[in-house]
Amino acid sequence: MTQDSPIIVERQGPIGKLTLNLPKALNALNLDMIDIMAAQLSEWEQDDSVACIWIEGAGDKALCAGGDVVALHRTSGSYGEQGASQFVQDFFTREYRLDYRIHTYPKPIIVWGSGIVMGGGIGIMSGASHRIVTETTRLAMPEITIGLFPDVGGSWFLNRMPGRTGLFLGLTGAQFNGTDALYCGMADRLLPAAGKDDLLAGLAGLDFTTDSGHNHVLVSKVVQSLEMAASEQPAPNLRTHYDVIQELTDGATLPEVYQAIVSYSGDDPWLQRAAKTLSAGCPLTAWVVWEQLRRARHMSLAEVLRMELALAVNMCSNGQVKEGVRALLIDKDRNPQWQPATLQDVTSAHVAACFGSPWEGQSPLSDLR
Repeated sequence: MTQDSPIIVERQGPIGKLTLNLPKALNALNLDMIDIMAAQLSEWEQDDSVACIWIEGAGDKALCAGGDVVALHRTSGSYGEQGASQFVQDFFTREYRLDYRIHTYPKPIIVWGSGIVMGGGIGIMSGASHRIVTETTRLAMPEITIGLFPDVGGSWFLNRMPGRTGLFLGLTGAQFNGTDALYCGMADRLLPAAGKDDLLAGLAGLDFTTDSGHNHVLVSKVVQSLEMAASEQPAPNLRTHYDVIQELTDGATLPEVYQAIVSYSGDDPWLQRAAKTLSAGCPLTAWVVWEQLRRARHMSLAEVLRMELALAVNMCSNGQVKEGVRALLIDKDRNPQWQPATLQDVTSAHVAACFGSPWEGQSPLSDLR
C-alpha cells in the first residue's frame, strides 16, 4: 500500500502495522478501509513471520472519529420514504464482520488509541487484545446526535461497564478519557502519548515464537512496563461521577431516566453537557438504546452484532440518520427535526420496527458464531 492509501500496510520485523490514513477526516472509517484491513488480517493470520498486529491512526489527533456518516447520509432514506441502499447494508455488514474478527483474532492485536476514538473507532479498539489509551484520548459513542445508536458492539460493551455507566454513556454520548476507559473496561493500559515509538521498539525486540499464547504474554509485559504512573493519569469522570450517574439512571422506565438526566441542575460541566446532548438528541435513538441494552443482556457477541446490523439498516431506512447527519454535518444548522419529535411521541410500534428484520431469510452475519 502506498502512503496515499486510506490504510497504510507495513511490516516492522515481526509486527504487522495498519495505519488508518485519512488524518484530515480524523481517520473516519470508510468501506475501502474496512475491506483492506479485513483482507490484511486474514493474510497475516496465516503468516508465521507475523507475531502481532499494530493498529494506529495517522497524525496525532485521532485513531478514528467514527464511520463515514456522510456516505451513509447520501445512501439513507428520508422521513416518509422508507428504505436504505444496498451500500448501507454492505457497509455495516463488513464493518461489524471486521469488528468480530478483531475480537476473535488469535494473534495479539495492539491498538494505539490516542486522540479521538469514537463510534467506529471504538469498534476497532474494543475487541483488540491490547487496547492502549493515552493522556490525549477522548472516547465517546455519540450516535444519539445523528439518529443512529451505539453500535459496533455497543450493546455488548456498554452492558459490561460498572453499574449503569454504559446506559448513561449510550444515552448522552458523553466523552470520557483514558482513565475512564480503564475504569469501565474499554482499555487495558494508559501510556504517555510520547511513548509510542518506545513501545514499538520494545515489541520489535521481543523473542516471539509461533505460540500465540506465549506472544500475548510477551506483549502484555512490554505494555505494562511502559504504563504511565497513576498519579500522572488524567482526572477521571466516570469514577468521580459514578454515584450521581447511578442516581440519574435509577428509574424503572426510560421516561423517568430521561427526565432525571435532562433535568440535571448541578454545576458540573461534564454532566451539564451530557444532559444537553440527550435533550437535543434523537428521541427514537434514546428508546433504541434503552431497548438494545435490555435485549442484549444475555446475548453472545455474534448475536449482538446481528441485532445491531438490523438496527443500523432500519435507522438508516426510517429517516433518523438522514436528518441527524444533515443537521450536524451537511447543513450544520444543528437543528434536527426529529420524527417522532419527542420521547413521548415514540410508540412501542416505532421501537419494535427498529428491531425487525429488514431482509428476507437469514442475516448477512448468520455465519458468526
